Amino acid sequence: MTESTYRIQGATGEWEVVIGLEVHAQITSASKLFSGADTTFGAEPNAQVSLIDAAMPGMLPVPNVECVRQAVRTGMAINAQINAWSRFDRKNYFYADLPQGYQISQLYHPIVGEGEIMVSLDEKDPDAETKVIGVERIHIEQDAGKLMHDQHPTMSYVDLNRCGVALMEIVSKPDMRSPAEAGAYVKKLRSILRYVGSCDGNMEEGSMRADVNVSVRKPGAEFGTRTETKNVNSVRFVMQTIEIEAMRQIDVIESGGTVVQETRLFDAEKGETRSMRSKEDAHDYRYFPDPDLLPLELSDEFLAECRASLPELPDAKQARYQGELGLTAYAAAVLTADVETARWFEQLMAAGAEPKAGANWLISDLFGALNRLGKTIDDSPVSPAQAAALLGLVKDGTLSGSLAKQVFEIMLETGDDPAKIVEEKGLKQTSDTGAIEAVIAEILAKNPGQLEQYRGGKENLFGFFVGQTMKAMAGKANPGVVNELLKKMLADA
Repeated sequence: MTESTYRIQGATGEWEVVIGLEVHAQITSASKLFSGADTTFGAEPNAQVSLIDAAMPGMLPVPNVECVRQAVRTGMAINAQINAWSRFDRKNYFYADLPQGYQISQLYHPIVGEGEIMVSLDEKDPDAETKVIGVERIHIEQDAGKLMHDQHPTMSYVDLNRCGVALMEIVSKPDMRSPAEAGAYVKKLRSILRYVGSCDGNMEEGSMRADVNVSVRKPGAEFGTRTETKNVNSVRFVMQTIEIEAMRQIDVIESGGTVVQETRLFDAEKGETRSMRSKEDAHDYRYFPDPDLLPLELSDEFLAECRASLPELPDAKQARYQGELGLTAYAAAVLTADVETARWFEQLMAAGAEPKAGANWLISDLFGALNRLGKTIDDSPVSPAQAAALLGLVKDGTLSGSLAKQVFEIMLETGDDPAKIVEEKGLKQTSDTGAIEAVIAEILAKNPGQLEQYRGGKENLFGFFVGQTMKAMAGKANPGVVNELLKKMLADA
């Protein structure tokens, strides 16, 4: 739904929901923000912890230039203000998974300022409304470790592998007014991060997660008190959190209560949010400049290098696919929604496939097969070169559409090239007019009733005769030749 139509009906009338998201995206880097420890996902607990991560005395942090570069490139990708001078601050709090007793972050002087992200409110509708969501800032910070409460009946264990991993916190403005808008924003942001290569966007692995800020108000009134639901790890859960938390707040207000500013947790199994703690303000964390780190000062050369390294981004690629390749708005949107699909499509064209035919085949045939097999496009059993060869056999008349589908199914099972399958299985399309005429004559002779009805004006029976001919020839007859000969022989019959 659009901003103007999404309302929640309460006992006292309609309510509007106001949404802001703080997305934590793990920066793509082989090592952590301030240490050389590995960041590979899935390692044994505490196997990737340096002395710096463990906060051993005398260990000084050294900024990872790659993490800085990726944050700058991300800011540039959303047309944000890049701050050539920024500073690290200490956010002080005590928790068992934070050995230092503080988190190194950027509160007062972030590396990236205001930007924007344009989202479509219905990605399947090319004419759907679009909306620009403001981004307040992007700052760099280090992640904390992880507490594990299910390893022992009376104790909690701590895994510090994630401690010190570099994060971008991407803070939106409170511009979203529906779960659908929030879902579209997260999808578009994830797409941009993957295009840029600054984050892999794998929410199921925790490398991208969202803190969901929600408040409710009567339409047109001032903002209400917001709550923050932490660490929501899927687009679907983000949307569910908004719906559930908005309804909870409305129920509280309409029952005569007051919404409390607090941090909450989303329970997917129970379909509810639960209070974790009161929401702190900045002064509660006693922020101050980190004395062990100099401010970041970015040179013009460094910024120019970052900008030059940016790829073609999804909006620009979508416009090019429509303008230069002649694809429909829908096809262009689907093919550019994620970088893996766009890369596969461009490899398909580089291998010789025509853009429109390639786009239609990829969206219908390949996507359908991958969905059935539970695979991603990166795991496709059929390569772009093999797909282009298959489409080439259709274009030159070797295969009909139905035969191409048979060959494709065999390709999925065996990984063989289409030409080899056609040769081994004898699936080549025939345009032998003599053979096709003989089959048509036999079909007409076997179906005198339908032939009489066709002569009497029931012209839709033409499709019946085409189908019977193709069936008799096991789908190997050239459909164009069948149609041409059938018209001639029906006229003469």
